[in-house]
Amino acid sequence: MVDDDRDARELIRRILGERGARVIVAASAAEAFELVRESRPHLLLSDIGMPEEDGYDLIRKIRALPPDQGGSTPAVALTAFARSEDRRRMFLAGYQMHVAKPVEPGELIAVCAAMLSQRAGS
Repeated sequence: MVDDDRDARELIRRILGERGARVIVAASAAEAFELVRESRPHLLLSDIGMPEEDGYDLIRKIRALPPDQGGSTPAVALTAFARSEDRRRMFLAGYQMHVAKPVEPGELIAVCAAMLSQRAGS
């Protein structure tokens, strides 16, 4: 999970941790990119609006990696940008789903479960 806002990171960690997930957090796109390469997470949750490198830059860099280095990691965008053109841009960049901020815990859990279920089925 990557977000430049500490409170947002801790909220996501708490919501998913209460469901038994092991959540690794990053405060920047650069940190998240290295964690994806090193840890090969089952799922990436990424804020879009971050300084320096945004979530679009991050997912493009990840998608450029070979699958065995994390390039095919399922990804969910977390963003306050929820217009139809924003969602389209997220999907074109490489995210499979998005969750609008502020995050609704039930929706976040449902999206993560669906993404992990799809991954298990492939």
